[in-house]
Amino acid sequence: MTMKRSRRELLGPGGLVLDVRDRPGPPPLRFETADGGRLLLRQGGRPLLLGREEEGGCSHEGLFAHRLEGFRSPLPRIRSDLMRNPVNWIHQYASWLEEAKEGPLCDARWHLRERRAFPAYVWWGDFIRDWPACHLDWCAGGWEGVVPLRPLSPTDAPRVKAYRKHAREDTLAPVLLWRVTPFDGWALLDGHDRAVAALAEGRTPPCLVLSRAPDDEEWRRTVEELTEEHGHHVRESAESPERQQAILEKAYDDVMSSLPYGEAPTLTWPVPGGAPAWDELAARAVFECPRD
Repeated sequence: MTMKRSRRELLGPGGLVLDVRDRPGPPPLRFETADGGRLLLRQGGRPLLLGREEEGGCSHEGLFAHRLEGFRSPLPRIRSDLMRNPVNWIHQYASWLEEAKEGPLCDARWHLRERRAFPAYVWWGDFIRDWPACHLDWCAGGWEGVVPLRPLSPTDAPRVKAYRKHAREDTLAPVLLWRVTPFDGWALLDGHDRAVAALAEGRTPPCLVLSRAPDDEEWRRTVEELTEEHGHHVRESAESPERQQAILEKAYDDVMSSLPYGEAPTLTWPVPGGAPAWDELAARAVFECPRD
């Protein structure tokens, strides 16, 4: 079945907005939640990740997660010859995501942006290499790491070795990250071997980041709140120097212009069957992987 193409809004050379319509309901790749901080990532009918928030001295200290095998990338395998003769990766990935039968897109506005620079801890400290269990530590001001959705290959695996050559030649196709609010970080949707290869060469993987953009109601509500707050500041600064008032106006204009393209929380749906169904899945996962 051919998926309907979304309307695209350019964000300059480094990104675009996909305005997805006519895809109501939960997408095939989706997060579900239940009471007690329970989290489930599902692809089609397959559970891929079970998570539960850890409470403690920092209120919510982090997330314990257990991943299951069965994840399928929403992108096709990217051949070496395509990487040596690259296309516009942003538009190509957008098309692949639109066509994916088990992807995350649903009715919403989505950002797809290029990103090459990250704080060092994202890839060099908080890139999860263990499988299947992991802990996302939120206590130290947030986490901001990357969660792979399948086991990582060793650095000397044949495919990784081929990608390491691309990394050295700066022809490596970008990995695809999904900004996930319940992680306070990213899920790695495509490019597990490419990420391993880039890191093995001492390089930050080139990335495209998928995230949800605010819908009209969300950002217009924010506009109203910020406009009211701005009016309050204007009244307070009425006697301030003209230069200070100009700085205030510019800051307001900058925020207003960026609002439709800000980052909105990840959409989630209820776990069918609620907490008991989640607990049953979790018990089965522990039984299948008793070492964890």
